[in-house]
Amino acid sequence: MSAKRPTQKEVAAAAERVGLALDPADVAEFAAAIGDTIEQHYRVLDRMPERMPPVKFPRGGWRPATPEEDRHSAWYVLCRIEGAASGKLKGKTVAIKDNVCVAGVPLMNGASTLQGYVPDIDATVVTRTLEAGATILGKSHCEYFCYSGSSHTNAIATTRNPHNPDYTTGGSSSGSAALVAARQVDLAIGGDQGGSIRLPAAFCGIYGMKPTWGLVPYTGAFAVEPTLDHLGPMTNGTADNALYLEVLAGADGLDPRQYAPRPAEYTKALGQGVKGLRVGVVTEGFGFDVSEPRVDAAVREAAKRLASLGAAVEDVSVPMHRAGISIWAAIAIEGVYAHVFHENGLGKGWKGLYATGMLEAHSAWRQRANMFSEILKLGVLAGEHIQSAYRGRYYAKAQNLSTQLRDAYDRALARYDLLLMPTAPVAGVKLPPANGTRAEQMSPGFMPIVNTAPFDCTGHPAMSVPCALRDGLPVGMMLIAKHWDESTIYRAADAFERSGDWRGF
Repeated sequence: MSAKRPTQKEVAAAAERVGLALDPADVAEFAAAIGDTIEQHYRVLDRMPERMPPVKFPRGGWRPATPEEDRHSAWYVLCRIEGAASGKLKGKTVAIKDNVCVAGVPLMNGASTLQGYVPDIDATVVTRTLEAGATILGKSHCEYFCYSGSSHTNAIATTRNPHNPDYTTGGSSSGSAALVAARQVDLAIGGDQGGSIRLPAAFCGIYGMKPTWGLVPYTGAFAVEPTLDHLGPMTNGTADNALYLEVLAGADGLDPRQYAPRPAEYTKALGQGVKGLRVGVVTEGFGFDVSEPRVDAAVREAAKRLASLGAAVEDVSVPMHRAGISIWAAIAIEGVYAHVFHENGLGKGWKGLYATGMLEAHSAWRQRANMFSEILKLGVLAGEHIQSAYRGRYYAKAQNLSTQLRDAYDRALARYDLLLMPTAPVAGVKLPPANGTRAEQMSPGFMPIVNTAPFDCTGHPAMSVPCALRDGLPVGMMLIAKHWDESTIYRAADAFERSGDWRGF
């Protein structure tokens, strides 16, 4: 594709869209001037090669998984990419969430509108995974443009919970959670904009870390909303999670979300115990209208267990927490629409690596919008209407309020080393029927994220730790720390894990 001189009809249409009243002579003059600009500058750009990160590790082909290989409908495609001969992750197998670029392997982002796109770059997290010696086994299913807290919106398959196939795994990192929980891989990459690492981790009984915003580079992943975007590790234990974050964390010089990130040796937190740690149990994280008493009770029992291990545990009130979901909603609805759709997935106004091939693959979404999931249709319509009616005022106000929300948590974290609450207010959500109504298709999407979403706005590190099994379904306890203090979360999660098998708590 190369830039061309515009026709007068195209310039007249552009003038109408931006509210300019031009007569035919004006249109002709502007069309000539725009054409000259394209001739002088844009055709120079057409001839210049782009500098992209090198693809460092050889790879063969890819293929769909067979039903025997994919018991929970969690794989998008299988491949095998061997990493370095040695490293921290040598011997570990990994699934990569399918919103993350792996060169030569299809990326669908859960969306039928992106089928057929094959990236030519590796995301930074993929390169770091391979440099550390791991073996990538494939791409895991995610939800349609990652826009769901359930696992039924993927265009190809509904991912099923290994604990009970009638229940959602949670979304949007649905396949990553199911593959880790089923022990088909040791590690997985997840993405989190409203709870999409932590919620599937809670529902599947694994460990999911949403790091501090900007700690892990998002370069080469399909963005949802840059101020909410996070990537992080999903594992079956604290030790593997801490080890994988050591590999993933740190600046790459290509991601504008990264403001002097402060990585650490997280595995040094293991085995330290919780004696002397102060833990605040956030009262506003319990007792929602949708909360299940069995979940609230299980998480409070988990808090008591931390106290029995030597932590000082007490209740703390953060009243603004309950407004966090509304602050998040405005940022997510308007920001996602603006970034993913209005700006074709890359946006403008930031310095870093632009995956131009991804933009091209996504740019025809308007011709395919009827293929969207029902909950994504709702989001797009809401984003277009609210932006048109209120000109971005509520997005701007929500971003301003997010700094107040951050300060509210920081005041509590000045008194406590960790905050604690349920990851999700429920132990699980049944999958809607395949032929269900629009309301049934949309209802599981955002209900469980009331506790997770606020921390995407504020950027605090937060981790879901499995803490109980109720009626065959896991319950997640969420631990939150100061910015850049993932080590304290790992210290407490490790102590809790060592205290016994959570399935019996």
